[in-house]
Amino acid sequence: MRSRLNSLFDALMPVFATLAALAVGTVMLLILRVNPGEAYGALWEGAFGSTNAVAETLVKATPLLLVGLGICIAFRASVINIGGEGQMIIGGILATQVGLTFTDLPGWVVIIMAMFAGFLGGAIWGGIPGFLKAYFRVNEILSTVMMNAIAVQLMNFLLRGPMIDPAQAEKASKIPQTARLLEAFRLPRLAPTRLHIGFLIALGLAIIVYVLLWRTTLGYRIRAVGQNPHASRYGGIRVRRRIVTALLLSGAFAGLAGAIQVYGVNYRMITDGSASGFTGAAGFNGIVAALFGQLHPIGTIPASIFFGALLVGANKMQRVVQIPSALITALNGLVVVFVVSSEFWRKQRQRQRLSDNNKEENPPQDGDISAPSAEEVLTS
Repeated sequence: MRSRLNSLFDALMPVFATLAALAVGTVMLLILRVNPGEAYGALWEGAFGSTNAVAETLVKATPLLLVGLGICIAFRASVINIGGEGQMIIGGILATQVGLTFTDLPGWVVIIMAMFAGFLGGAIWGGIPGFLKAYFRVNEILSTVMMNAIAVQLMNFLLRGPMIDPAQAEKASKIPQTARLLEAFRLPRLAPTRLHIGFLIALGLAIIVYVLLWRTTLGYRIRAVGQNPHASRYGGIRVRRRIVTALLLSGAFAGLAGAIQVYGVNYRMITDGSASGFTGAAGFNGIVAALFGQLHPIGTIPASIFFGALLVGANKMQRVVQIPSALITALNGLVVVFVVSSEFWRKQRQRQRLSDNNKEENPPQDGDISAPSAEEVLTS
């Protein structure tokens, strides 16, 4: 019973962390002389108050879920992918180019080609840091962040030059965007909302990733490398190849998220000059969603929906109670900090329980001869 309660507490720790973050947010709202009940009520109403609100929440959750699935794969191999933003951008660029090039093909053919192009583009952009990590011991955190910067500058160059909308090229104030995709190339929607089939694709992929990690040889090898690369190498697993594979797959899912963002939401590639102008910071928020879901593909589904609701509902909360946009950013940041911290405490609790279980199973005997302590050696 104690073991079950501990497991339940660990599973609910991200929820407790979120409640703690909202409690701190309540104090901030009171300082601003805002009724917390009215503010959080508006947040709930904006996220789940109507059919359209639920649809917007799921639309916002789709890229978070796809990026989060890639993060689950990378973390299982004990590598950290901070390059979701850049991988989404590259996936979106390649997918958009497919739609702008093959205008004579049937819509469903172009959509499949675009999804594959986005998947492949993200895989390449994630595989480069993986190769550097595996064969040259380059820190993947630094390399993926730098790849983000390269992707942003590449996007700005293309959307202001070779890929710019011809209608914008003739204007003095050029908006960095591509031409709009044909209507036949758009992902099917659930009328009359903006919810598109991309969410169902993400749900299906979550199940596939679960099967991959826990029901296939490849998944076993990825998890083994993450647990102990030295033992894995001794057991015949090609550690370097598995590291590259993990980051390659992680980037592929982020690239697919970029393609779905273009074909399901924007219908063109557009930016304000920053990564978030296209991604909406999904490359970073997807990491938090994965952590919230305990780095499990199935757990990432409700976690992504929760953060999608938080992002959508926060906009209405800002409009209803007239609070500064900086407070919304701070509230989201609090949730991120508390959730990430809860993962640290969860691991600490697991280590403590493992240590206690070892002491219970192997208690010291009266006749045992133990090594002297440093104090005893100095004294003697």
